[in-house]
Amino acid sequence: MTPNSLPFPAAVPTTVPTTLAPPTPGPSPRLPGGMGGQPYPGPPFGERRYNAWNDYVKRRYGGRVQKVSVAAGFTCPNRDGSLGRGGCTFCNNAGFTPGYLDRRDGNAGQIDTGLRFLDRRYPGTGRFIAYFQSYTNTYGDFARLRESYEAALAHPRIDGLAIGTRPDCLPDEVLAYLAELSHEHIIELEIGIESCDDAVLRRVNRGHDFACSVDALERAAVHGLEVTAHLILGLPGETRAGMLEAATRLSALPVKALKLHQLQLVRGTEMARDWQRDPGSVPLFDEEAYIVLLADFVERLSPRMLLQRLGSEVPPALKLAPHWNMRLSELAPRLSAELARRGSWQGRHWQDCGA
Repeated sequence: MTPNSLPFPAAVPTTVPTTLAPPTPGPSPRLPGGMGGQPYPGPPFGERRYNAWNDYVKRRYGGRVQKVSVAAGFTCPNRDGSLGRGGCTFCNNAGFTPGYLDRRDGNAGQIDTGLRFLDRRYPGTGRFIAYFQSYTNTYGDFARLRESYEAALAHPRIDGLAIGTRPDCLPDEVLAYLAELSHEHIIELEIGIESCDDAVLRRVNRGHDFACSVDALERAAVHGLEVTAHLILGLPGETRAGMLEAATRLSALPVKALKLHQLQLVRGTEMARDWQRDPGSVPLFDEEAYIVLLADFVERLSPRMLLQRLGSEVPPALKLAPHWNMRLSELAPRLSAELARRGSWQGRHWQDCGA
């Protein structure tokens, strides 16, 4: 166990273009007996033991679909004064924005730069989608949003969009427009839920509650949009029971896929400064504890929900803590190994949790 890390975070008292229509989805993996499928002759989802996004994408589109990051220059309502200032206490967008991006290049120039990098890293990738990741990419004047999206879709190698946003910045006008685009393009809507606990959301200056996330997910579903939800495990004030309950609560909502992130402290954030003043105020996972929590979480998650990400990795120059003796690429096989050790799989305890 690393210094200032706990087996599980305990609650801490609060202190204040060639376009391409998406093909018809292929068959989903058979689910275990009692979960809408026939008895399974081996572990569900094969050796992975969880419903992996990459496997689904290969079945649906016939190969890899890679995201090309675009920094479009949007902001957030808890940064510009609409809801507050300073943003979320955990957030420094430099921590997940590729260093090669330069907004001055415009969407097309950024896409060209990203494609050169990705062609070297993932040779043979057939399809790419523009990833509007930094800040809130449905927040702003609708005409500007539309212009930005359509500029990306005009690139001859871009087949769709992945759009990262907040649940409180999804007016029906935007949802209807994205639904229209989805008839001819791959459209993935990524919504940052981050926690299902309203007290935790207040503590990190998120600016919305969980009911807002539920509303956004349900309205996106009405428009036929596929949503990937983001969840951070280990935010200050979060309890282990609350994190596991989140698996059950999200399983009951129209969420196509889930991106999980372990809490990391990024330099320049309010949360990092809190930790430097008092490390006990922000408990952090070591890698062993996180894998155990992941396995417990995945066991309670609906087997129909895809897992697009199990953790994340902040650039070393920006990460303050924690420091693991494990690369991000090792996380998936270690989760599979832990599930295999238990003789378990995604959704094994899903119905036991009231689903």
